[in-house]
Amino acid sequence: MAEEGVPLNPTAHGAGPLLQAIYQRLHERYGPQHWWPAESRFEVIIGAILTQAAAWRNVERALQNLKAAGAFSPEGLRQISQEELASLIRPSVYFNVKARKLKAFVAHLASYRDDLDAFLAQETQKLRRELLSLYGIGEETADDILLYAADKPVFVIDAHTRRILERLGIDPTQRSYPGYQKLFHQNLPRDPHLYNEFHALLDRHGREVCRPTPLCHQCCLLDRCPTGQKNTL
Repeated sequence: MAEEGVPLNPTAHGAGPLLQAIYQRLHERYGPQHWWPAESRFEVIIGAILTQAAAWRNVERALQNLKAAGAFSPEGLRQISQEELASLIRPSVYFNVKARKLKAFVAHLASYRDDLDAFLAQETQKLRRELLSLYGIGEETADDILLYAADKPVFVIDAHTRRILERLGIDPTQRSYPGYQKLFHQNLPRDPHLYNEFHALLDRHGREVCRPTPLCHQCCLLDRCPTGQKNTL
């Protein structure tokens, strides 16, 4: 994967025990997250595209609109006009661009005769490269699909994860998507269930407590967080 060749600094190298402790603390605080909330793998993929720069509650409204319009299938998304599709997914913001992204994905899936299982069953790196070649699918969205739809052991990096790790003082030498991803891949078992739950827990903690302006007094990681300890002096 693209992460190869990204070195880790001494602080990040061997961070496994600390990452495991963080996972356990977050799991004790929040419990299982049951993420991704979807009824099918196809819904995971559509949701992953729609959630770009959007709150999940708005994505849910867009998904409901697609289902109510009878457009929630690969063929349905191909048949509907791009303008009508944009109108249906309007709650998810950037709806014109996202309509084009959805069209690009289902057009590609047609080359698999809409066999989503066959598409997702490909070897991880090959599938990732293929996803990244599609219009509107970047690293985070591709990895959402790999982890939550294809059940591949690929850790998803998002803004919440970067912010939490930086505040905890766990940083790769290169603060890039591959650098952060390698930190998890090198220091935790390659287990999709663990990656699924850990990413969901970090996301929830980042939304509720470790916000851009953090609520450090409420943080279950405060005793392990140099940033939080300075903020609460």
